Amino acid sequence: MPRSVWTGSITFGLVAVPVKLYPATETHSGPVLHQVHREDGSRVRLKRFCEAEDREVEYGEIAKGWDAPDGGVVVLTDEDLATLPVPSKKIIDVVAFVPAEQIDPLRWDSPYYVGLGDKSPAKPYALLREAMRDSGLVAVTKITMRSRESLAVLRVQDDLLVLQTMRWPDEIRSAEGLAPEDAQLRPQELAMARSLMDTLSEGFDLDGEKDAYVVALDDLLTAKAHGATPAPVPMAEGGAEVIDLMAALRSSVAAAKASRGEATGEAADGTEEAEEAPAPKARKRAAPAPAAAAKKTTAGTAARTKAATAKEPPAKKTAAKKTAAEKTAAARKSAPRRAS
Repeated sequence: MPRSVWTGSITFGLVAVPVKLYPATETHSGPVLHQVHREDGSRVRLKRFCEAEDREVEYGEIAKGWDAPDGGVVVLTDEDLATLPVPSKKIIDVVAFVPAEQIDPLRWDSPYYVGLGDKSPAKPYALLREAMRDSGLVAVTKITMRSRESLAVLRVQDDLLVLQTMRWPDEIRSAEGLAPEDAQLRPQELAMARSLMDTLSEGFDLDGEKDAYVVALDDLLTAKAHGATPAPVPMAEGGAEVIDLMAALRSSVAAAKASRGEATGEAADGTEEAEEAPAPKARKRAAPAPAAAAKKTTAGTAARTKAATAKEPPAKKTAAKKTAAEKTAAARKSAPRRAS
């Protein structure tokens, strides 16, 4: 178990919960570098040096000072600072309970696990934890650590209370003028961006991420310690100016899929559909062409039929004349001859 860095009580109303704070984070392990003399590798140490007396001073001779407007220096000793009234010196003073989303993440600072104090009953701790869990609220508090009072948020994480210090309102800088001007975005671009987001998010494991710098530094130190020439490390290319946003998005999706060994064809990733969303309208405008051709063909056929029909009546008329002649001849044959 890590060492506690603060001991006191959580107070809300007349209820006090004795607790201890334990750091929830640490700098990940890696090679520790020191300042050394380049010529011989010997350690270089910083000394506390007094400018006025031109000599090194001991730690016990050092105090804190403030530059006054008149050019003088106001010296404050540890005893002076100890007399300052700090209400939250040994307590985590609950100011209010609010929804977590009401707190801007820019305020977050250092997190601490809140453990139960020595020989303290568990019931007050459990009562506060379950009341906060049921309400879905977090507690805004004040706490003094290392002679500095700060805001903090008390929240529930699994079966533990967690305290996270926050920055004061005047410590948050204004973002005025930093947001880019409004840009006109096409639906296809938004769809492609979402496709890229989905591709990059698929199978992501935050716990599997590694610090590439620490790994490269360790390899470099190992190589130089054995007298070897370190292998050159490929540098990531800087982002170039984006000329064709859609092409850049398509390439990004393809690269992300290729890194996982997936198919990168447009049919596989659906990017063609995202880019060609308006295509159905174009096809509808082109669709009447076959109908026009059919109409033209029908008109041609009708013309030929009409022409053929126009030529047929003379044939029928000729046939009619021929039939009349045949009837006349037959009548002459069958008529009785007169006696002379």
